[in-house]
Amino acid sequence: MELTTVRIDKPDDLNVIIGQAHFIKTVEDLHETLVGVSPHLRFGLAFCEASGPRLVRHSGNDGELVELATTNALAVGAGHSFIVFLREGYPVNVLNAVRQVPEVCGIFCATANPVDVLIAETELGRGILGVVDGSTPLGVENADDQADRQQLLRRIGYKL
Repeated sequence: MELTTVRIDKPDDLNVIIGQAHFIKTVEDLHETLVGVSPHLRFGLAFCEASGPRLVRHSGNDGELVELATTNALAVGAGHSFIVFLREGYPVNVLNAVRQVPEVCGIFCATANPVDVLIAETELGRGILGVVDGSTPLGVENADDQADRQQLLRRIGYKL
């Protein structure tokens, strides 16, 4: 077995969801789910087919994000993995809906941070072991940090 990492190539402010699914129908069901969450959400998604023609299947409503998802899915190359890039929306807005898609087995991450995907490769193919999502903590929040966190959530509309 060979262990490698693949850095997700994306702009700093773009959100990404990386997950595992189990069926070619994933592409259409994820597309329908994401469209149903918000009419303003822009997204691109790609899915690595694990048998048959073994193609990277893709869809979305933003061509740039579809291309980015496709390129990154091809670089990861792990069977039945999927990548979704989001614009004009956040993972917190779509994660419950994505988890409810019958083909989705799990989510590795949902973030705007830099991401490294940890890959194991065997004679059979590639699999995702996990992800490195962002950087190591620099300390523990104090009272001012807590107040800043609470103000941020209210400023962006997630708390009253």
